[in-house]
Amino acid sequence: MDIRIGFGVDVHRLEEGREFWMGGLKLPSSFGAVGHSDADVLIHAICDALLGALNLRDIGFHFSDTDPKYKGIDSKILLKNVMTLIKEKGFGVVNIDATVILEKPKVNPHIPEMQAILAELLEVEIDRVSIKATTHEKVDSFGAGEAVKAYAVCLVSKY
Repeated sequence: MDIRIGFGVDVHRLEEGREFWMGGLKLPSSFGAVGHSDADVLIHAICDALLGALNLRDIGFHFSDTDPKYKGIDSKILLKNVMTLIKEKGFGVVNIDATVILEKPKVNPHIPEMQAILAELLEVEIDRVSIKATTHEKVDSFGAGEAVKAYAVCLVSKY
């Protein structure tokens, strides 16, 4: 059995007046993450985990933040493209385990909807997508509400 583990992390600065996308879902908030795309920190960390599992470099290699065609792009499209690369290598997702670090808005009420969105994109059952959220206890830029971070681990296996 050919199985691989991947790890991803992503960080984005937060700013007033921006939309806040996480896990493919627009969260109610007066501020959002800043990035070249829609700055969906959770999807970006998952993309990096999947790409890393198969030694396919990272999200920036495939979707450069200097390329205008990715300006404002929906990160769900990036994840679909990553899944195409994974399938081309003959692999599929076994599971994802992710953690988001954010003071506010609260993520927990939105986790079931994010799981459903991600499970469909990843072509797995919903119980194979674990999303957890925690604060940074008012410590550093994450605790001060100035930034958001996500970690993701994935397991993939050959078909």
